[in-house]
Amino acid sequence: MRDFERPKAAFFSFTSCEGCQLAILSCEEALPEILKRIEVVNFREAMSERSDDYKIAFIEGSVSTEEEIARVTKIRERADFVVALGACATTGGLNCLKNRFPMDDVKRIVYGKDAGQIETVPARPIDSVIKVDYRLHGCPISGKEFLAFFADLVMGRSPRTPNYPVCVDCKMAGNICVFEKGMYCVGPVTRAGCDAICVTYGSVCWGCRGYVDDPNVNAHRETLKRYGLTAKGVAQKLDLYGGKKQ
Repeated sequence: MRDFERPKAAFFSFTSCEGCQLAILSCEEALPEILKRIEVVNFREAMSERSDDYKIAFIEGSVSTEEEIARVTKIRERADFVVALGACATTGGLNCLKNRFPMDDVKRIVYGKDAGQIETVPARPIDSVIKVDYRLHGCPISGKEFLAFFADLVMGRSPRTPNYPVCVDCKMAGNICVFEKGMYCVGPVTRAGCDAICVTYGSVCWGCRGYVDDPNVNAHRETLKRYGLTAKGVAQKLDLYGGKKQ
């Protein structure tokens, strides 16, 4: 494929740790093939050159300032396709923890005497401001899932992302259900696609990929009841990714 045929793509950072972009850069063996398919014109973690001429915009991070709201709006105007990368962009992510408190209190606690110089608004996912065409979930995203998504995108197929609970990934990995170990988990209502990596390595599902579209809430309640738990109790312990509460 000749250079001029490659669609131009740009990667952008908003309020985030940029871990999702690092997950993409960690796909080292696949990067040469990716660069045969797209021309990257903006990627702060990987290059210094920048251009406002792009067709595909990959956006990591939530919006948490008025300036970010204006910037993401301009990106949407320029791009044919917008892809939300990771929990911060798709659900608001950990940044939404601050939404539980008055913004003035948040600024004072974090910035102390310099709080008056900081401008911030409640954090939210980017689709609360602009139309998003595709979403890649996770904190950070899965490199394997990104590569599958990318292959669909450049081949003109509609990218597919999982819409079933993490419990499916857990069973495929041969994991013992964490409820059997007396632990808490939100895997039954959380979107899969992560290969249940947290549970596989001894933790629990924290819900970083957001809820499946139609979670079987009743079945989850029955599971919790069987182990002497309640949905409210689990949510209080595992509410790091509780969404854009204000």
